[in-house]
Amino acid sequence: MKSVAKKLLSPVPPQLTKITSHSDPFSLSERAAKIKPLGSALALGSTVFYAFEQLGILKDIWDFSIDMKCIELKNEKMEKLATVQMKDEAKIAGYATRLFARHDLHELMVRQIPPEKISMSKKVVRIDEGADGVTIHCADGSSHVGHIVVGADGAYSSIRECMYKKMADQGILPKADSEDLVPGFTGMVGITRPMDPEKYPQLKELDHCHFEVVVAGSSHGCAVWCLPSKQIAWSLSIQFPNVAEAKKQMFENAEWSPEALESMIKEFRDFPCPYNGTIGNLIDETPKDSISKVYLQHKIFQTWHHARSVLLGDACHKLLMAGGQGAINAIQDSIILANCLYDLEDNSQKSITAAFQSYYEQRYKHAKARYDDSVLAAKVFAGATWTDRLVRTVLFNYLPESIQQLQFKAISSYRPQITFLPRVPFQGTGSVLPQLPSKRYQREQEEEMKRSVAA
Repeated sequence: MKSVAKKLLSPVPPQLTKITSHSDPFSLSERAAKIKPLGSALALGSTVFYAFEQLGILKDIWDFSIDMKCIELKNEKMEKLATVQMKDEAKIAGYATRLFARHDLHELMVRQIPPEKISMSKKVVRIDEGADGVTIHCADGSSHVGHIVVGADGAYSSIRECMYKKMADQGILPKADSEDLVPGFTGMVGITRPMDPEKYPQLKELDHCHFEVVVAGSSHGCAVWCLPSKQIAWSLSIQFPNVAEAKKQMFENAEWSPEALESMIKEFRDFPCPYNGTIGNLIDETPKDSISKVYLQHKIFQTWHHARSVLLGDACHKLLMAGGQGAINAIQDSIILANCLYDLEDNSQKSITAAFQSYYEQRYKHAKARYDDSVLAAKVFAGATWTDRLVRTVLFNYLPESIQQLQFKAISSYRPQITFLPRVPFQGTGSVLPQLPSKRYQREQEEEMKRSVAA
């Protein structure tokens, strides 16, 4: 059996370990002392649900999620600008998009992993690689040994930093990978406590999610969603006027302080909420320790692996959240990487490099396409510059709904499954892209059939 040492920070690595637990031993090193219920809501759909069905967790997701049928855009006067329809998704791809609290998915995935496999307070500071394995060294003085290390530790990945430093020292790191992420927005997200349906009538109709976005004439914008628990998820954004100003603000606020949090809250306190009242009303009903403020940056890196280290999710492609594709692509990374690891012939560097390269070749083009989509979505749903307004006007006033449907068909045609588990039949009228089969799984199935015949 192959042993796998993984670096964890996000809801996604539990997904990877849930998959690889069917074949490989593993361990998780988590930087934080404990997992906090940060973040807002996530939206997932047909491009990952078939793999979730293979894992037997799709029903659990249905228990805490809600259907998305459309997205409504409004201006700061609460006048309707446009409606993005999503009503035919299930017909085309078999599943509609479902929305839920981020921490609910994280808790579900962590429950699939034996507690002894997860080590907390393990910030990786150095990686040593040899001919036969890799050792990660943590800030607390501990070390962990395996055959590979997976860096799934977010946009500011310490695994990527260690990997790129070695490549830079060897003179083989592409120049583009040494450049900073591109700043776009400052964001703040949270989820309220259960709210009163009499004050927020949208909570009375929970057969689908009421997803509303406010695009202001200024650089400020917000979005709200209702959850099955009668909570309201919210997201705030402030667009940077230019890169220079973005870098200035990021330097001045390298570490978020309570004062920085309060400053942004003050800017939005009287901002109109598309459900009712103001954004300040929602913030006041949100536990303060669950509110998170982040810089929304974007970049797709060219180098995803080197030697015995490989990157996953935001560590190799940071997408803007306006398109809702960040978590989806990280989960798809997990699926494809697990498939490639399952087919490893041995633990030699040659085999590991081949597996990592196959993962990159299968995933990069899809991640790049969704990265481009996320940049466009940010212009449409949150942009406030005149070019952003122009893009929004063209898309919603001159682009036929049939073109939007074609775009969804193209995106939903990529529905990767776990190739070493029994496949789930695809549903819907839309086409599905072919997927590389697992040679090892095919051999195992053939051998199992021979044994059954012989018996």
